[in-house]
Amino acid sequence: MNVNEALPLDTFSQGVKDCIPTLLGYISIGIAFGVIGITSNLSVLEIFLLSVLVYAGSAQFIFCGLYLAGAPFSVIIITTFIVNLRHFLMSLTVAPHLTQYSALRNIGFGTLLTDETFGVAVTKLAKEKTIGGNWMDGLNLTAYFTWIASCTLGGVVGKWLPNAESWGLDFALVAMFAALLIINLVDVGKTKLMHYLKLIALMALIMYVLLYFLPGHIAVLITTIIVATIGVVTEK
Repeated sequence: MNVNEALPLDTFSQGVKDCIPTLLGYISIGIAFGVIGITSNLSVLEIFLLSVLVYAGSAQFIFCGLYLAGAPFSVIIITTFIVNLRHFLMSLTVAPHLTQYSALRNIGFGTLLTDETFGVAVTKLAKEKTIGGNWMDGLNLTAYFTWIASCTLGGVVGKWLPNAESWGLDFALVAMFAALLIINLVDVGKTKLMHYLKLIALMALIMYVLLYFLPGHIAVLITTIIVATIGVVTEK
């Protein structure tokens, strides 16, 4: 095999190409968020700014739900922070392979890392044992701008859709995460599967009990903290 062929492709354009298979997910979920944002009384500009500054589908959907429920902004911020804590773990996984770059550039890599781009990066690491900064930029920026454009387009489309909430688009992200959960559960062993199912049952039980005493947004926040902590402590 030629030496050059054995080397991993570390180019911006290759990062763009490797991101393309994930773009359908960004586009569909982004448009769904834009429509839901409009039905949540957000303007197209606010949807655009949320996509630019937050850049997290789950957090943006949660923002709309809590905003409509009249939750205080402190609760929205804390909930968003907890939901996105997984990005710290994803960044820690990728960071050791990018130590040759400056701290500022590494902050950029981590800031634009998503579930999908992390999956692509981990797959590349498994095959080639290394990733490069130019490739990461191509991957991350393609996903980032596609997400912003999709959310904004969804906001524009949402203004022309009568009764957009009746389309059930607010369930799009839930459906996506449910599919990802099922896919992951299929690949785990029987022991881990039972462990995860117990955590899911515990989450439902705690949420059911807390809803008797607390507002919905507070119950979700506390349940997330409790079950996530138990999951980390008991993970083998």
